[in-house]
Amino acid sequence: MAQQDIFEQLKEDHDKHRALLAQLFASEGNPDQREKLFERFKIEVTAHAAAEEETLYATMLAREELRHDAVHSVAEHKEIGDLLQAIAETDIRSDAWRAEFQKLANRYTHHIDEEEAEMFPAAAKGLSEEKIAQLRALFEKRKPAEVERALEGADEGDERE
Repeated sequence: MAQQDIFEQLKEDHDKHRALLAQLFASEGNPDQREKLFERFKIEVTAHAAAEEETLYATMLAREELRHDAVHSVAEHKEIGDLLQAIAETDIRSDAWRAEFQKLANRYTHHIDEEEAEMFPAAAKGLSEEKIAQLRALFEKRKPAEVERALEGADEGDERE
C-alpha cells in the first residue's frame, strides 16, 4: 500500500477531530468523560495545527500564489487556539462552556472543511509530487513532537498576537 500524501494525512486527522467533536457533544451529562475528551481534542488539534503550519503552511507561505490561503489558515489557527484556551478555563458543567464549545465546533468545522475543499486542492496543484512526499515525511516527524509540546502545555499562556 502506498503511503498517504500530506493531504490525505491531514484529512485523516480532520476525520479524527470530527469524531472527537461528536463524542464531546454526546458526553452531555458526563462531565468527567467530557473533560477527558476535551483535553484529548485540545492536544490533538494543537499538535496538528503546529505541525501543519511548520510543514504545509511554511511551504505555501514561500509561494506567492499560495500565500493568501496560508496566511488565512494561520489566522484561523490562532482564533481556534484562543477559543480552546478560553474553553479550558471555563467550568465544564456550565452553560457558558457549552456555548463556547459550540462556537469552537462551528469555527473548527468551517476551518477544516475550507482547507479540504479549497486550500488542499490549490496547494496540490502548486506543489510537485516530490515536495508533497517531503511534506508528508516532515509532518510525520513533527506531529509527535508537537503532541509532546501540547501535553507539556508549552503553548499555554502564549500571548503572541
